[in-house]
Amino acid sequence: MEKGTIILEGGANRGLFTAGVLDYLMDQEFYFTHVVGVSMGACNAIDYVSRQPERTKKCIITDTEETNYYYGPTEILKEKSIMNMDLIFDKLPNELLPFDYETYFKSAMKCEQVVTNCVTGKAEYLDEREDKQRLLDITRASCSMPLVTPMAFVDGVPYLDGGLADSIPIKRAMTYGNKKIVLILTRNSGYRKKPTGKVVKGLYEGMYKRYPALVKTLINRNAQYNRTLEKIEEWEKKGYIYVIRPEMPTISRLEKDSSKQEAFYQHGVEQMTRQFDEVKKFLKG
Repeated sequence: MEKGTIILEGGANRGLFTAGVLDYLMDQEFYFTHVVGVSMGACNAIDYVSRQPERTKKCIITDTEETNYYYGPTEILKEKSIMNMDLIFDKLPNELLPFDYETYFKSAMKCEQVVTNCVTGKAEYLDEREDKQRLLDITRASCSMPLVTPMAFVDGVPYLDGGLADSIPIKRAMTYGNKKIVLILTRNSGYRKKPTGKVVKGLYEGMYKRYPALVKTLINRNAQYNRTLEKIEEWEKKGYIYVIRPEMPTISRLEKDSSKQEAFYQHGVEQMTRQFDEVKKFLKG
C-alpha cells in the first residue's frame, strides 16, 4: 500500500467517475493506506477497501428489473423515498452483488465514512470492522439524501448524507497524519454550489422541524462547500494536495440513462490512466 490518503467526494450517480478512477487503481493493485468517503463516495470507499473492481459500477448501472433501485410513483408515495434503500443496502450486498466482508474486515487500510448527525447537524466519521449490518447501516446513512430518502439510523441515532456537513473532508484527512492527500472530485473545475432557494429552504424547515441544527446545516451547506473548494484550489496550486476531477460535462446525480452513466464511468478510467504517473510522482515527492 502507498502511504497517503484518498478522499472520495459524493454526488450520487456522479460517483461513477470515482468508480472509474478506483477501478483503474485496483487493476494496478494500487492502494492507499487511508480512505475517507462521503455519500456515494462512501460506497466507492468500501468497495475499494474490499478490493472489488466494478462492483460500484454494477450497483449503479442496473440492467435488470431486479436490480433497478428507483421506485415508481406509487412506491415513492408509500415509502416516502425515490430509491429502494433496502435493495441498495441489503439485497444487493448480501445477495445480488455480494460484498466481500471478509476482505474488508481484514484490511489494514483505514477507512472512514462521513455521516451527518441529524440531532447535532455535525459530521461524524465512522467505520466498522466486525458487524456486517452496522457497516451497511453506516454506508446507508452516508448516502441518505435529504428530502428524497428517509433518515437512516446507526446505534439508534438518526443520520443523513455525510455531504451535508462535510462534503469534502479535507480537514479530517489531515488529522490522519499523512503528508500526501489525493482528492477525487465529481464536479468540474470552477464549480460552485448555489445558495439554498426559498422553496427548498421551506421544505427543509417543514420536513426537519424537529432537527433545528440539521436545518441550519442544510441551509448553510453551499457556503461551507464553496469555502472548502476555495481552500482546495489554493492548496492544489501550491502542490500540497493532488486533485482528480472530471473534465467532461458531469451527469446529474440521479441520471438514469445507462449510456451517459457508462460514458462518465469510462471518463474516470481515462482520467486516472492519464494521471496515474503524476499521482505516483506526487506521493513520492
